[in-house]
Amino acid sequence: MRVFLLREKEIGELLSMREAIAAVEEAFRQKGEGRVQMPPKSYIFFPKYAGDFRVMPAYLEGSEEAGVKVVNVHPENPRRGLPSIMATILLLDPATGMPVVLMGGTLITAIRTGAAGGVAAKYLARKESRVVGMVGAGVQARAQLEALREVLEVEKVKVVSAHPSKAREYAEEARKEYGIEVEGMKRVEEVVRGSDVVVTTTPSRAPLVRSEWVSEGTHLNAIGADAPGKQEVEPELLRRAKVVVDDLEQALHSGEVNVPFSRGLFRKEDIYGELGEIVIGKKQGRTSPSEITLFDSTGLAIQDVVVAWMVYRKARRLGKGEEIEL
Repeated sequence: MRVFLLREKEIGELLSMREAIAAVEEAFRQKGEGRVQMPPKSYIFFPKYAGDFRVMPAYLEGSEEAGVKVVNVHPENPRRGLPSIMATILLLDPATGMPVVLMGGTLITAIRTGAAGGVAAKYLARKESRVVGMVGAGVQARAQLEALREVLEVEKVKVVSAHPSKAREYAEEARKEYGIEVEGMKRVEEVVRGSDVVVTTTPSRAPLVRSEWVSEGTHLNAIGADAPGKQEVEPELLRRAKVVVDDLEQALHSGEVNVPFSRGLFRKEDIYGELGEIVIGKKQGRTSPSEITLFDSTGLAIQDVVVAWMVYRKARRLGKGEEIEL
């Protein structure tokens, strides 16, 4: 049995954020049309090490793309000199079940998550949004900004981190790369107030963003809460906002809404809909300049699979990667 192998370095040479946004939007479109199979992600927890890993299978019936990702989340890893998130993706031939390609999934995880934030902002943020508030300054904060710049004309970024040196580093990198105004802040409140788009990318288990700081017309991408017990915004803010999720069942289990939902502070009926429903036009996105919108991103296997297949096909065309014997 021969399987194609793609390494992380090769994937980095093949994958752009613009391509990822287009692929992820297509995945949400197929989900909105009911043409995907995607059970909720399964979790294995390592309490001793404050980490976990998830198994994420999916099949996009419309594009005949299947695969599975195994991904860990260990927030303490940087202290060990390792990334917090590492992943491996295996793509399968739907017709035979044969493995097609084994590939690194860490970069794809980061970029497809950023891409989902970009798709959400495309449909939910005010088109004239110019100021981005970034809560968190890690890998995903970088991916989110890259994606937002593909769909909005970002002119200024404010960033805050639990580690001030990381916020300063982020600000310096973004200024050099994009030539825009980027300011490191000391408090979350300073980042949130006055921002048109607010992005949260932390592993927090207690609310960081208070409702009173968020003005009418703001869009929020709530990215960090991707496991039971995590939350980054106050339940009161969820009640003020039009809440759009990537997947209803997964969000209630492990998204931004999971803690207030489990405590009876937020109802399933309070969720406006799924992003896929908005992409296909079944439901409207932003309907007024004053409403607050919030995208609850848990990360979907269809995002990984659709982007991975795109990268694999591109690698084949360009002669990247290699075949190996299992």
